[in-house]
Amino acid sequence: MPSNENISPKVLHLVLRQLGALQQEKLDGVHFVPNSEDALDIQAVIEGPAQTPYEGGAYRVKLCLGAEFPMQPPRAFFLTRIFHPNIAASGDVCVNTLKRDWDPQNWSIGHILQVVRCLLIVPFPESSLNEEAGRLFMESYAEYAAHAAMINRIHAIPARCDNTVMPDASCSAEAAAEDAEMIRRKALKQAQKAKKSLKRL
Repeated sequence: MPSNENISPKVLHLVLRQLGALQQEKLDGVHFVPNSEDALDIQAVIEGPAQTPYEGGAYRVKLCLGAEFPMQPPRAFFLTRIFHPNIAASGDVCVNTLKRDWDPQNWSIGHILQVVRCLLIVPFPESSLNEEAGRLFMESYAEYAAHAAMINRIHAIPARCDNTVMPDASCSAEAAAEDAEMIRRKALKQAQKAKKSLKRL
């Protein structure tokens, strides 16, 4: 994963000022995670939006600013595993989605993170980095939603064993398998409702 490249002192000052404001600002479904040792280590936790296969999940995301920032948008990476058409298995987010409404004269770190979260609500399968996810999304939304929900349950939702939340540990493989099947059945039932919601957007 690339690190932040050398950016101009003027841009660096703007970025640091915005990051400071982000620690006070409340963004819908986005929680900035400051790094006291490296101010340009831009990471956040994105909540899986309601009525999507990612609901209930928490996804760690990292932004990397290039040398041409802000003339070019930053790159975004999911550090938490996710099944999504526009996010590669490596976590790389499709650059085209960040370029769609990019304005080098009017940008903010908070807006970038919110654009990434919106991608979880409305994927763009025509710009797929994960071909399997893109194909399933187009051919059978129910199967796509079920698989995405299963990955969400295993990798993005804090594990629960004996009704106890264990944020730093995992349940047994057997328990995970049982829960995955339950999540799959639930996702299949909600799939059509979610698909209708996406069409309205």
